Order: sequence, then structure tokens, then C-alpha cells
Amino acid sequence: MAASSSLAAREIRGGAPGDFDLYLLALTWSPGFCATGGTAKQPSQCGIGSRLGFLVHGLWPQGERDYPTECNPGAFVQRRDLAATGGVMPSEGLARYEWRKHGTCSGLSPARYFEAMATLYRRMVIPDAYRSPAQDSRAAPLEIERAFSQANPGLRPDMMTVVCGRGEHGSVLTELRICLSKDLRNFRPCPAQLQVQGCRTRNILIPALN
Repeated sequence: MAASSSLAAREIRGGAPGDFDLYLLALTWSPGFCATGGTAKQPSQCGIGSRLGFLVHGLWPQGERDYPTECNPGAFVQRRDLAATGGVMPSEGLARYEWRKHGTCSGLSPARYFEAMATLYRRMVIPDAYRSPAQDSRAAPLEIERAFSQANPGLRPDMMTVVCGRGEHGSVLTELRICLSKDLRNFRPCPAQLQVQGCRTRNILIPALN
């Protein structure tokens, strides 16, 4: 699964909304995000006693070799459009940012974009080991992918990427990115350009909930 970093997907600013090949659902592992510098970005997500696990980072339109961003950065989001993000994303601030950077490239209205995101999140089955772990553990990225595959019919390891960050005790699980068809009905294999973003460490820390 390893690939040269020169194959990494390129960001393309602007473009026509709806002009992309697939979606990437990014699920942040809150304890890992917080352990790798996330507290300053999302303090409410990282507070002691928050007990937050996987939350949605974003739903990103992707091309096979690149990904569009900021297709209409001036597009306005009304507060009622964010109703679906409660309990799904860590904050309204992140939701607004994700809409400007990624949602405007989806071709969907803000309300439909966030509703689709929430529906996908609630359909994903989180394996028991990652629901509310009380103790830190370690696993290989492939073990994490296999756990999600077993819990979600139709999802294979080549349809997702485990992302890790650098923490005090080495590599830490920060995110799981899942590839979906453009109509959001099915999982699909991830392009090679997305696979290079994956964690290459054989043994990564999975911090317990705060």
C-alpha cells in the first residue's frame, strides 16, 4: 500500500461545484486529535470529561488525482443549515469552515450537505473496541481497518485510510478516512493519491477517551 509522496493528491482551488469523482468521509478520533495539538483548535472537543470518540471532520469531494476546494467561498451558511451537525461535528465553527472549503464544491445546498454528512456518520458502525475505550491501546493501521471492515458490510481495507499524528509517545491515531461513491450510496476503493496520506507506522497509539 506504500507509495511515493510525489503521488499525493493536489489541492485545486476553485472550479465548478459538482465536478469531482468521489467523496472522502473523514472521521476524527478525538483523543488522538487532542493528543497531537488539537486542543488549541477545538478546546470543547478536548476538554477533560468530554468523553468524545469519533466525530466528523469533514465530507470532502475528491478527484482521482486532486481535490477541489473553495469553489464558492462567499456562499452563506444560515444557522438552521447547521442543525444536522449537532453531535456529529465538534463545533459550528468547524462546520462553517468545512462548508467554505469543501462543501461549496459538492454541488449541494448547505442543508443537504450537512444532512448527508450526518446520515453517513450515523450509518457507520463503530467497532466495539473504539466506542468508549477506558484504557490506551496499540494496533497496526491494518488491524484498525479490518475492525471497521468487519463492522460495516461492503467496506474493505482498500476503501479507507488510517491517519496518524506525532504525539508524546510516538505515532497516534488521529483520523479514519473512508472513500464513498459520488452518490454516497456505496463504499469504493480509494485512489492511490489518497493512500499515501495513510499512516505507515506498524504500531500506533490509540488513546482512551478523556
